[in-house]
Amino acid sequence: MSYPTPARRTSDAVEAARISGGIKLLIAMVGLMWVSEVVDTLLHGELDRYGIVAREPDGLIGIVTSPFLHLGFGHLLSNTLPLVTLGALIAIGGAARLLAVTALVAVLGGFGTWLISPPNTVTIGASGLVFGYAAYLIARGIFNRRIGQVLIGLVVVLVWGSALLGGLLPQDGISWQGHLFGAVGGVIAAWILAEHRRPRPSVG
Repeated sequence: MSYPTPARRTSDAVEAARISGGIKLLIAMVGLMWVSEVVDTLLHGELDRYGIVAREPDGLIGIVTSPFLHLGFGHLLSNTLPLVTLGALIAIGGAARLLAVTALVAVLGGFGTWLISPPNTVTIGASGLVFGYAAYLIARGIFNRRIGQVLIGLVVVLVWGSALLGGLLPQDGISWQGHLFGAVGGVIAAWILAEHRRPRPSVG
């Protein structure tokens, strides 16, 4: 009978802790979205004004707050399902990875939305994150040159490809700008966080 070595047990414990940390962060994010919608409903939609207001200096706060605000529970539910699925695939890389991807997508996607959305519009919802997560998962295998990640990206394309393309078409009441720049943010996040860009230790 063979037993795992202490080093292997330590490595497994570290891996489990990393995955657990990522999943906990994802749950916290989604939980905050639902709590925010409950509060917003009780306040008759007062929180929605803190979304991204196009080209208004005060509207820049929406870059941080808009992913956590939704136009009703139907809107929230439609974003929650893909967000949890795609987010979990990123979260297994740890809380730091999920946080980095989320921050890059939110900032880059949010600023792009603020910059080119029609005047006097307010953009809310986590769909920008959904598009960003999907684009990240599709692009990271290309940048990392890892076949497993490429296959995950292909699955994302097969399952969500048509919905992603449809979300980029102009529609009344739908922010294709948020979807587009969220996806751009996801690709940039994959490039910035690519494994080959990490500094490697040198032997002196």
